Amino acid sequence: MQLIAFIIIYPILWLISILPFRLLYLFSDFCYLLVYYVVGYRKKVVRGNLLLVFPEKSDAERLKIEKKFYHHLCDMFLEMIKSLTISDAQLRKRFVFPNVEVINEYEKKGQSIILISGHYANWEWMNIMKEYVSLRGYGVYKKLTNKYFDKLVRDIREKRNSTLITTKNTFKTIRQNQNNNLLAIYYMVSDQSPKPLPNYYWTDFMNITVPCFNGSEVLARKVDMPFIYFKIEKVKRGHYQGTFIPLTPKGIKNYPLNEPTELFYRELEKQLYEAPEYYYWVHKRWKHRDKVPPEYQKKEK
Repeated sequence: MQLIAFIIIYPILWLISILPFRLLYLFSDFCYLLVYYVVGYRKKVVRGNLLLVFPEKSDAERLKIEKKFYHHLCDMFLEMIKSLTISDAQLRKRFVFPNVEVINEYEKKGQSIILISGHYANWEWMNIMKEYVSLRGYGVYKKLTNKYFDKLVRDIREKRNSTLITTKNTFKTIRQNQNNNLLAIYYMVSDQSPKPLPNYYWTDFMNITVPCFNGSEVLARKVDMPFIYFKIEKVKRGHYQGTFIPLTPKGIKNYPLNEPTELFYRELEKQLYEAPEYYYWVHKRWKHRDKVPPEYQKKEK
């Protein structure tokens, strides 16, 4: 069944991917009408999240953010499909890096990098970074259930000097690369909602106490790598920029445990307050807010 689904769906995806951008975004506008007004995809989750984090806003203000988000969601999904056939020349125009010299400086020092961001804007086109740095790129991802679509995702993201690795294999890969003197950037999207297990770190995210993964920081400490926030912004429709913000310029071991993770969440919060419509609101990011351990309850507001 997995193969049959792939055989049926892949040609449709490929045809969408070869659409000129003007037609692609016209199609996205149609998808928005379908997804938002007809299907209502996870609308209850989105509205609940927006009410939680922006209680001070009026219903009209939250509704405006909601509609802008669904427009962006459709754009992002079709841009991901566009990655099947998009050229390097197009990507260079549509995803820029204003301060790539930050990465170049670490590269000159012979340092690999832990790069983190949240589910914000569009991270799918960032692999054009290979045009500006020589470090090998590794993206940490969750394997898809359908092995054929999983291979498709890997093929798309590995076209430009990058490799996908699972969370389980991340530390092993880093150690192997260190032993082989291979410099690399390890990219992780780190704002997911983990299960509320006792050993997880909790923090305030948009004024709500939630569990968070601090594995990126723990990993950076183990291998003594720079911990850098990758601030992805949507400049205009179909155009993005990625800015590198070092979170541990003095060396990660000179920062108290969990402080770099806190700095990451504060940077992500800034983006949500500035342009909330580009965050991935369909995630149930705050679903464990009622399970705060006693030692963290003092943080609640």
